[in-house]
Amino acid sequence: MAIQDVEHCELHEVHEDKVRRLTAEMPDEDRLYDLAELFKAFGDSTRIRIMFALLKEDICVCDLAETLGMTQSAVSHQLRLLKQARLVAGRREGKQIIYYLADDHVRTIIEMGMEHVNE
Repeated sequence: MAIQDVEHCELHEVHEDKVRRLTAEMPDEDRLYDLAELFKAFGDSTRIRIMFALLKEDICVCDLAETLGMTQSAVSHQLRLLKQARLVAGRREGKQIIYYLADDHVRTIIEMGMEHVNE
């Protein structure tokens, strides 16, 4: 069966009960927009590399840049985007900021994504 064969129904029959149920359960546009923005943050391999490193260990920008073979400026730019998306956070330790994954949801998303691509 070719892909074009499954893109539409041969018989136009609307299942009103399913449509009503799905319409009632559909999040509002603002919430869906926020979800799309969240996934955009995951859409860059550099940001994924940063989050994968933070999955393993809390780390400062200097060590993160060295680990990833990037400049501190480039890492800082990506961290800023990840912080805006509330995926990472930082805490001050002396003169350094130590970055870490914002919460267990982020950890779960990364772990599940890795599990999926490794299947």
